[in-house]
Amino acid sequence: MKYKLFLLTLFYISFGYVNGFAADRQMQLTSPDSRLKVGIAVAGDITYSVSFKNQPALLPSGISITLEKLTLGKGSKVRKAVPRKTPDFNELTISFEDSFSLVFRAYNEGIAYRFITSFEGNVKVVSEQADFNLASKPSAILQQTDSYTTWEGPYVKFSSTDSIADGIRATTPALFDHADHPVKIVIAESDVWDYPGMYIQKKEGKFTGNWAKYPAKTEMGSWGNFVSVVKERADFLADTKGKRAYPWRVVIVTDEDKALLDNHLIAKLAQPSLIKDATWVKPGKAAWEWWHDALLPGAPIPSGMPNRNTALYNYYVDFAADYHLEYMMIDAGWSNNYDVTKVNPKLDVREVIRRAKEKKVGVFLWCVASTIIKDLDNSLDFIQSLGAAGIKVDFFDRDDQLAMQWMEQIAKAAAERKIMVDFHGCTKPSGMEVTYPNIVNYEAVRGAESDKWDYSITPDYHLLIPFIRMLAGPFDYTPGAMRNKTKAAFKPIDPGLPSGQGTRCHELAMYVIFNQPLAMLADSPVEYIKYPDIMKYLSKVPTTFDETRSLSGKIGEYVLMAKRKGTDWYVGAMTNWTQRSISLDFGFLPPGKSYTADIFIDGNDANVDAEQYEHRSVTVDFKSKMELKLASGGGAVIHIRP
Repeated sequence: MKYKLFLLTLFYISFGYVNGFAADRQMQLTSPDSRLKVGIAVAGDITYSVSFKNQPALLPSGISITLEKLTLGKGSKVRKAVPRKTPDFNELTISFEDSFSLVFRAYNEGIAYRFITSFEGNVKVVSEQADFNLASKPSAILQQTDSYTTWEGPYVKFSSTDSIADGIRATTPALFDHADHPVKIVIAESDVWDYPGMYIQKKEGKFTGNWAKYPAKTEMGSWGNFVSVVKERADFLADTKGKRAYPWRVVIVTDEDKALLDNHLIAKLAQPSLIKDATWVKPGKAAWEWWHDALLPGAPIPSGMPNRNTALYNYYVDFAADYHLEYMMIDAGWSNNYDVTKVNPKLDVREVIRRAKEKKVGVFLWCVASTIIKDLDNSLDFIQSLGAAGIKVDFFDRDDQLAMQWMEQIAKAAAERKIMVDFHGCTKPSGMEVTYPNIVNYEAVRGAESDKWDYSITPDYHLLIPFIRMLAGPFDYTPGAMRNKTKAAFKPIDPGLPSGQGTRCHELAMYVIFNQPLAMLADSPVEYIKYPDIMKYLSKVPTTFDETRSLSGKIGEYVLMAKRKGTDWYVGAMTNWTQRSISLDFGFLPPGKSYTADIFIDGNDANVDAEQYEHRSVTVDFKSKMELKLASGGGAVIHIRP
């Protein structure tokens, strides 16, 4: 109690309190390790600034929310400010006279703020001001977009924010890098409910939040005429409850690239789980037919997309069961796109699922977002009656307030039926999977499907997404290509059997590096079974882990991570198109024990033949060291077991 009183006394003195009011309304908040500092100024407008190790990261940046009859943060008067200290963060809640509060938090990983309001009834949010006034002119890596409908574009590198034209809009997370004093800044958000997702846009030389306005008129269109397309938008962002907490606006700051690989600030800020008992949620790996067009060369049954029938899916179930994969994903085609209760007559999906359960394989079923949301209870009741373990919900293609409501409704209704959810054609995660842990993955990434159509998802790209997109949460990249190509040899193939860019071991490393609680084995089962050693690894590698160590990494160039599940460790290494050697120190292992390390690494000729790899086993302990020689677009994985 004495310590708490001492902290409060220091707070009041530092902030110039007079009779409960901040005299100069200049406040400061620091992270537990004191490296991050947030300065907050209330003088008519509200601004905040951020410094890291006494170097400016954000210059004074304005924040406000405009309702129909009131702007929160313009001319607002402070009523009180209350600090709170926890081992993980320091917090400051500033209460204003206009029935709202502003909460700031400083973690070692970054800072965040949010508005909390206590108005009666509903309110319309006309606009929000969330400025990010970057210090100096950092370089940037942005996923540009000129719409509010996709989160799967490539990343664009800018040497300086000066080279980014006014009006350019990008998804979040968005990364900025100060070369003069090596500080990385990532702008993101967390805990988004009943509110549109945030983008950033350059305006008058600085970046500011940008959101899709409320859809005033929609009609079915786009892919297959089953996507809800916005034709007109209203003049407001959201019609929402007057008593609520708004999304966290997040600024992640670090001077180490590798620290971004294991930064979970967005998840930390999310609302805790609303599912009291989520033990039925089981992460795992899945056989999947879509990427390779359901082709099974040499198999004893007809294959290919026209032959997606009971016999074909039983083949996938048997493959999953034989190699201890937890799931099989049945993609589009098992039912009518406009009514999930109308099942493809060529496929006895109920029997496939029953048989799969006997073999301890769960089945996920693909469906269209707009189709199930129009009759959510009946759609999910039918899917539950089939015995499905989960659903893959596709083609949201929006993240305005209404679309965000759909995602919440689907997650909640699915949880009530003990159905897992894999969101596709959707916005990036912002912590909803923490609140509803039955959400086992999201797309919102330019994934392996693009190998069918273009050259965009290169090893250079693979070395960006762990440092940027993965900060938001898990992503369903759908790895597992077994036709691996060098930069010179790759070409897109569709229809048919596509290839992946980079080496075989580069692809295998994705199962360790990428955050994917539900992970696809995207290629044909007949290709996997040619390599018993690889299937032994793929059978065992987990999709969630108990501990993560980011060993080394550089944005866009290379990454080295170690992850533990129980007593086993898994190491993954990846490089871009640049051939390199990466030093691995096994010091993360407990001392006094010996381990067997099963190593998969690029072969001597992998620069020419990307499918070439070496597999060997060695004994290691916490004193061991190793040089991992990676080919162009190469990689390595190591399974370490007692």
